[in-house]
Amino acid sequence: MSRIFITGSSDGLGLAAARTLMKEGHDVVLHARSRERASAISEISAATLGLVIGDLASTTETRSIAEQVNAIGRMDAVIHNAGIYLERSRGETPEGHAKTLAVNVLAPYLLTAWITRPDRLVYLTSGMHRSGSSALDDIDWKKRPWNASQAYSESKLYIATLAAAVARHWPNVLSNAVEPGWVPTKMGGAGAPDDLEMGHLTQTWLAASDTGAAKVSGGYWYHRQQREAAAEMTDVGFQDALVGRLAELTGVQLFADGS
Repeated sequence: MSRIFITGSSDGLGLAAARTLMKEGHDVVLHARSRERASAISEISAATLGLVIGDLASTTETRSIAEQVNAIGRMDAVIHNAGIYLERSRGETPEGHAKTLAVNVLAPYLLTAWITRPDRLVYLTSGMHRSGSSALDDIDWKKRPWNASQAYSESKLYIATLAAAVARHWPNVLSNAVEPGWVPTKMGGAGAPDDLEMGHLTQTWLAASDTGAAKVSGGYWYHRQQREAAAEMTDVGFQDALVGRLAELTGVQLFADGS
């Protein structure tokens, strides 16, 4: 039995993953952005190990999420499922960041730094990461005209790269990126063609399975099969440059001690 924290687990793939893991006998900690969203899952949350609340668009609230999780106890795995898709505008978080970058990249980066290190980490990315730019000078969209699709693609390139960087720096942690596919969730839309069940079963498998095939690190996964990702994901120079930019933007060093 494992203890697993899942961000963005009040609906969609996150909630589906939580239900699956609970059926398998694991202890799950849920996350909701607000108390209103938490109340909508009160029936299932009553049967979980815990429920934490906080908005990942806010660094302060992200820190609170980490503290709430750590107060429950060390997790065996963390699934970084939460994400936002096509934002109409850059938006601005309380810290002045683009909302897409903040939720999809900065929050999982900070939670990776602040939550007591687990045995396994799973980061949700997207096939759209292949359209992401490797230029890192304006990842916060302060100079470029806003492009929602490009911002999303870049955020998913960054999160896949972060998964690979964690795998390289923390050899005792299994860290992987998962492409769930274009699935019919609230984010993906009712007409999405991919398998909704397979959309969440890969991350639950990587987070909790004892099979040898699941106990690998640094992979890019789609429907329990490893796929080739954009070259930047496994480029050590790009990994280091990205982690450096995220440290600059957040003021938090993830690999400050070189480990």
